[in-house]
Amino acid sequence: MGKPARNVAVIGIGMTKFGKHPELSLKDLAREAGWAAIRDAGVDPRNIEVIYCGNSVEGLLSGQEDVRGQVVMREMGLAGKAVINTPNACASSSTSFREAWLAVASGVYDIALAVGFEKLYIDDTAKTTRALASCTDVMTEGNMGVFFPGMYAMEAKRYMHDTGCTREHLAKVAVKNHRNGCLNPHAQIRHEVTIEEVLNSKLIADPLTLYMCSPIGDGGAAAILCAGDIAAQYRSDPVFIASSGMSSGAYQDLAIDRPSPTAVQMAAQEAYEIAGIGPEDIDLAELHDAFSPAELIYFEELGFCPHGEAPRYLDEGRTEIGGAMPINTSGGLECKGHPVGATGLAMIHEVVTQLRGHAGPRQVRGPKVGLVQNGGGLIGGDAAAMCVHILKI
Repeated sequence: MGKPARNVAVIGIGMTKFGKHPELSLKDLAREAGWAAIRDAGVDPRNIEVIYCGNSVEGLLSGQEDVRGQVVMREMGLAGKAVINTPNACASSSTSFREAWLAVASGVYDIALAVGFEKLYIDDTAKTTRALASCTDVMTEGNMGVFFPGMYAMEAKRYMHDTGCTREHLAKVAVKNHRNGCLNPHAQIRHEVTIEEVLNSKLIADPLTLYMCSPIGDGGAAAILCAGDIAAQYRSDPVFIASSGMSSGAYQDLAIDRPSPTAVQMAAQEAYEIAGIGPEDIDLAELHDAFSPAELIYFEELGFCPHGEAPRYLDEGRTEIGGAMPINTSGGLECKGHPVGATGLAMIHEVVTQLRGHAGPRQVRGPKVGLVQNGGGLIGGDAAAMCVHILKI
């Protein structure tokens, strides 16, 4: 991939509190997040030229199979603008963010809105689970019972076999992220847990226990992007998009070994090359910890440490908020929550907040460059869609 034609900045962010919100509709969630981003940017909504909407499974839950973005934007009062839907499983709003970046970077548009929204809590867990199973190859995987907890559990066991990672290490990831989530007012889960509580919580898929898994919930998140040369008209502290890499997986039949390179590695390589930096230049990162072992595996695949070393980094406190490489300061998907279509933009919300220096008690000291890694779906042992965004000030 070549270099973008011009710089693009994030000038506005917004998100709802994640959680179970039976009183709110999908339109309510998108409206709250979208208008929060518009107000944060200080932009006249009439100047937004294009809108990218990320949502994953609403069609299977409510029957609104198509034009979901247009339906929601009408409710927001933004009808009449170009609206592009970007369903891509848990990477739906990361995809919307990337497409908005490309549209502005190309020079076709100056101001774009990216918004993600999802309502998974419908008081019917089985229906939600069946909908999420569609984020696989349903003929050979989802309909056969090969689903996310089982896939992550098998991956965790292989990682533990290869590296010496223990169940206690998996629990430590959950303990760290629960502690961070307590500091985030947008987080769905805001209580600390101990290693013993994590290990003794309900077994989901060995070795994964309940506290190692992200919860079902609802939420919305949004960002306003604009051409870099006009960003100062709106904010004195714009955050620039250094790059956005994207890949699908190097699929294979279900097998013991992960494909190589993985979707994370391919997306990261593209992101690092476009940005002209490496993992050693990153000051903090939000990683797709839908399940605890994923944080350790992705930490290594992004190049933050050699293979097998992530548990040691965790033991030494390097991934804590005050450590050398803070990871998931928001609480991660495990605690901030994982309403899948909103997740990617919520991760971007956290990194932008940190780079602005507005994260309060969970603020990292003096960050200049942040990374977001957000994946969606599973096919053949790898992600169906993987995004790696690099943001800088």
